[in-house]
Amino acid sequence: MLTELGKFLKKLRVDRNEVLKDMAGKLGVTASFLSAVENGKKRMPSEWNGKLCAAYSLDSDNRKLLTAAIADTEASIDLKLVDLPSANRELAVFFARRFSVLDSDQVKAIQKILRKDEKNRGEG
Repeated sequence: MLTELGKFLKKLRVDRNEVLKDMAGKLGVTASFLSAVENGKKRMPSEWNGKLCAAYSLDSDNRKLLTAAIADTEASIDLKLVDLPSANRELAVFFARRFSVLDSDQVKAIQKILRKDEKNRGEG
């Protein structure tokens, strides 16, 4: 069964007249690995987000759709904290503890801050 991410990736390929093997080549993986990601059997590597945006010249609307598809598909997120400054680690842990009780206004405020940062770095 295709995940939301799988649906996005398949549509992206179809719109560009590509098959699974074509996209897999752009991502540097096998077609079977890409298929497993689409079907929720494997997690999408984090570097794919940037690779997809670059390889397919995704506009801001499609970047948002990709981000939403990733969010709908992910069951958990792993953060590597070992090489981060202490303040960043503390923030990550605090955020994780409070995450489930954030109200919609708080979520929107955090998203606004992070999206502004993406635009300032040229990612958005």
